[in-house]
Amino acid sequence: MEAEKAEKISVSNLFKVFGSEPEKALDLYKQGLSKEQILEKTGQTIGVIDANFTVYEGEIFVVMGLSGSGKSTLVRLLNRLIEPTAGSVVVDGIDVTAADADSLIDIRRHRMSMVFQSFALFPHLTVLQNTLFGLELAGVPSAQQQEKGREVLEQVGLSPWADAYPDELSGGMKQRVGLARALANDPGILLMDEAFSALDPLIRAEMQDELMKLQSAFQKTIVFISHDLDEATKIGDRIAVMEGGKIAQIGTPDEILTNPANDYVRSFFRGVDISQVLTAGDIARKTQVTVLDRQRTGLRAALSRLQEYERQHGYVVDRGQRFHGVVSVESLSRELKAAEPDLHRAMLTDVEPIPASTTISDIVGRIAESPYGLPVVDEKQTYLGVISKTTLLQAFDKETDLHPGDEGAAADPATPQPSAPDTNQQAAP
Repeated sequence: MEAEKAEKISVSNLFKVFGSEPEKALDLYKQGLSKEQILEKTGQTIGVIDANFTVYEGEIFVVMGLSGSGKSTLVRLLNRLIEPTAGSVVVDGIDVTAADADSLIDIRRHRMSMVFQSFALFPHLTVLQNTLFGLELAGVPSAQQQEKGREVLEQVGLSPWADAYPDELSGGMKQRVGLARALANDPGILLMDEAFSALDPLIRAEMQDELMKLQSAFQKTIVFISHDLDEATKIGDRIAVMEGGKIAQIGTPDEILTNPANDYVRSFFRGVDISQVLTAGDIARKTQVTVLDRQRTGLRAALSRLQEYERQHGYVVDRGQRFHGVVSVESLSRELKAAEPDLHRAMLTDVEPIPASTTISDIVGRIAESPYGLPVVDEKQTYLGVISKTTLLQAFDKETDLHPGDEGAAADPATPQPSAPDTNQQAAP
């Protein structure tokens, strides 16, 4: 059983009202008035409305929405760069909203760092000096600063530019310096507010890849603010979609894509490239004939099952459902002519199963070229099902449900018959 994830940030009933009479605005909200009505009556603007969510340790949590939706305000409430009007933000068990000045400084220096869109580099300081700025403020000894600074510059690929100045760097390199400075204090949490939006598309994609690589290596908890849908679905473990100060929906990219909470979320995700969101494990279907691999026997039973269901290919698994290979009517018939038939010799060569975590965009070519549906396995090589051409086409048509009865036609175009149930038969000679 997967271990329960630790809560890193817990946000409860969080509000932010901009104006001189925030309590009045909150009272009107509790009476049922809308954000627009409250602004008209009081001149108070509610930037964040009753936000509730948890960010788990080691995940990238993306907050996205249109301009004015409240996403940048929300991230600044997490470290109290903006003072909340009501509610709580708990980080590592510490209530940030109740912290005194000294405790808040300690939280910002040691528990969370922030990366801004504008780079915020000091032009008169070198790359290394910019990286060390937070450590210097924290009073870290000079030798320790230098060691840590060069270590994080190595992590972000900037070691050769340690003595360069910001005006000698490209936009992407400047953002790497900002990331290095945030990492230098070794915080558990990174807050990234539109961190890559000022970069050109190519450099932006490179920085997204760099962030995911760093995340894989160091497992930071990241709250990432973005207005870019492709960026959010690419890097986010979960996404919170904001509308008018409220969180409209929270879920994984594929959860939101396949089950949007309302019309706003649905319209937001309408143009998303699902090939970058859905994975092989999301669309694999157990609708093909499977054959149990037992002591290399069972060719006649396997051939009989394929003929019964008018299939050209079968998928061989063991009792633990681990994938072993693919057989065909032709390969089984040929092996049965041998003096000592062997199921393993009947398996097709060069069949490479698809890892469940592979995005659809990375397998389109393989599926299109394969004469049979390709098997999908998890990290333990457990058989999860098959992706056929039809499965793939249906996945791209978000308005169409996947119908198991269509699988056979995709795997074996010559036999457009209803699919066989995926049953693990003990094959006997």
